[in-house]
Amino acid sequence: MQAPLAVTGFVLGIVAWRLTGGVMFLIGGALLLANWPWTIFGIMPTNKVLLATELEAASSQSRALIVKWNRLHSVLRPIRDRRRRTVLGCLAILAFLIAL
Repeated sequence: MQAPLAVTGFVLGIVAWRLTGGVMFLIGGALLLANWPWTIFGIMPTNKVLLATELEAASSQSRALIVKWNRLHSVLRPIRDRRRRTVLGCLAILAFLIAL
């Protein structure tokens, strides 16, 4: 559900920027998508391999992939990663509020 909401917010931020010229709308929209590069290029390849593994074929290699996925997802610091995502979301909201 987060991805469609982020895309919608980004698109509406661009529309608002084009209509009003307020650059903060554009910044707010960009902040909504700021976590995507890491998710797409860092986490998704490992995630695809794990999802393609049949339950019966799970092995120690699968376990190693799960450990890798966990490390990638948490960016080695689970609390900081959540804070980073929260900070980016709050900055996006702040940018939209300033634009208003």
